[in-house]
Amino acid sequence: MLNPEIIENDLPIATYRHLRVVSGLSAKTLEASEKGLPNSLYTVLLKEGGQAIGMGRVIGDGGCFCQVVDICVHPDFQGRGLGKRIMECVTTYLRENLPPSCYVSLIADGDASFLYEKFGFRDTMPASKGMYLDFTR
Repeated sequence: MLNPEIIENDLPIATYRHLRVVSGLSAKTLEASEKGLPNSLYTVLLKEGGQAIGMGRVIGDGGCFCQVVDICVHPDFQGRGLGKRIMECVTTYLRENLPPSCYVSLIADGDASFLYEKFGFRDTMPASKGMYLDFTR
């Protein structure tokens, strides 16, 4: 098992953009990344041998509502428990820094829900349904 370096609250924009694309998430423009990343409540970056191999972020207002986003692992390093390591860091941050009444949400793509369930996240259906606004339309 790998023992990557864990770097908190120091996620370079170029690294963020690269990890999103290489791991299969949608690309983010430089403009969007430059505006969004400094507004993160928390970031975690995993590095192995100096190479960025995974990341995650928490965004929101820090009190009432927060969202876990950008959880990803470089394809060459998937299946080695790194998603779990990222989520351990994220949930530690959430439990230590947010009030108990804060609503913490995330969008689980594909089978990622199985990972998130291990950390206490539950399906919102049928009580509520996640929705999004498509600015490209």
